[in-house]
Amino acid sequence: MSVKKEKGLLIVLSGPAGSGKGTVVKEILDRYPADFCLSVSATTRAPRPGEEHGVHYYFIDKPAFEERIGQGAMLEYAEYCGNYYGTPADYVQKQLEEGKNVILEIEVQGALKIKERFPDTLLVMVTPPSFSILEARLRGRGTNTEEDIKNRLAHSRWELSNLERYDYAVINEDGRAGDAADEIAAIVASEKKRTCRNKDFARIFFEN
Repeated sequence: MSVKKEKGLLIVLSGPAGSGKGTVVKEILDRYPADFCLSVSATTRAPRPGEEHGVHYYFIDKPAFEERIGQGAMLEYAEYCGNYYGTPADYVQKQLEEGKNVILEIEVQGALKIKERFPDTLLVMVTPPSFSILEARLRGRGTNTEEDIKNRLAHSRWELSNLERYDYAVINEDGRAGDAADEIAAIVASEKKRTCRNKDFARIFFEN
């Protein structure tokens, strides 16, 4: 039987500030480099010290970004504080066709837009074990004002109110981001075997 190359899966990871989703993503990429890659977002804001084009973001000007929007070349985008942020479609599609599972680390609003446009997208919410631990993590940073912490906590409540719209929730315990990474990798492996994602299996089976 000829085996068609398995296409990658588009995965959106979201989570409130303090969930440690960035650390979990790093663990996934370190542990499974042959299977996963991270999509790099585009933005019209200026690079911050230490940020590199094509590594942290694709830094492009506003007319070029708006041209991409008009061409339908962005998977999703949003405007925040006068700047555009979004996900270029070409890189994502290329990686998926090559069999890589592409991770997008974006907020809830963008995640739901992608799910609406691409129903096969897998939505995963990364959360701390509890809301009190989330608050403790934010306060433990020592870099946020009280007002900022309250705003982040309020936003976290809104983010988590959308949890039922996600496919999976993965708890990131303190010091165990690697376990969360392994859990997400197992979820992705299982999802790729679902019959609804392999509708041509029976046809190919009987043709060979």
